Amino acid sequence: MSCGEPHETDCSEILDHLYEFLDKEMPDSDCVKFEHHFEECSPCLEKYGLEQAVKKLVKRCCGQDDVPGDLRSKVMGRIDLIRSGQSVPEHDVTVAPPTPQES
Repeated sequence: MSCGEPHETDCSEILDHLYEFLDKEMPDSDCVKFEHHFEECSPCLEKYGLEQAVKKLVKRCCGQDDVPGDLRSKVMGRIDLIRSGQSVPEHDVTVAPPTPQES
């Protein structure tokens, strides 16, 4: 996605790190680059707005659910493996069938 205009920061870099920007998980200097890019590039601004809306919707609809501690640990462990560049087997995360109270 690109508006066809040259930018100081390439659209692909912006889109690759969009969730880091949305989640405020990047240095302020990088945030400034993103904000500047959005001022210049309407396709990236549109994608940012869409992803921001989806994130708000998910939070509103699913943000109140309690997450079991062991599931949180498994997910965070998997994220750490992926970030470190290690391959993650498909079968290492299992989902238990719902109990009668949950279904």
